Amino acid sequence: MYRSGKLLWKGFLAMNRLDEFIDQLQEEIFDDARQALGEKGFDRWRNPKFQGKMENPDGWSHVTGSCGDTMEIYLKFQNGRVHKASYFTTGCASSQICGSFTAQLTFGKTPEDVADITAEDVLNAVGQLPKEDTHCTTLAAGALQEALSDYMSR
Repeated sequence: MYRSGKLLWKGFLAMNRLDEFIDQLQEEIFDDARQALGEKGFDRWRNPKFQGKMENPDGWSHVTGSCGDTMEIYLKFQNGRVHKASYFTTGCASSQICGSFTAQLTFGKTPEDVADITAEDVLNAVGQLPKEDTHCTTLAAGALQEALSDYMSR
């Protein structure tokens, strides 16, 4: 009995060290992500908004970027203005963040206003992205324009 109790105690200590290691590693990953994405981007990555497919949208798109990520944008209009918007992506954190901010940029806008939203506007809304991920802004803005085109063609 004493021996098994000693083994349990050693196992408990090892688990404690493992938990500490995992917590420290998670904090390092989060610090790196904050540095790369900025505080706004990091917060949106950890707490996604406007994510998900929409039933019966007025405008919809599915676009594949040069990197292979896909982005879908959904728009619902009411009284000539965007009432609801959402996105879905198979892409990385930067694609997810860009999709979220792109959806947010459309709220309350007329189709003409939505047509003016560019990749630069998306980047300004996000704040910052790693240089190698700025193409995600182009993917999100392109998906938005395709969703608007779908709406206009109906």
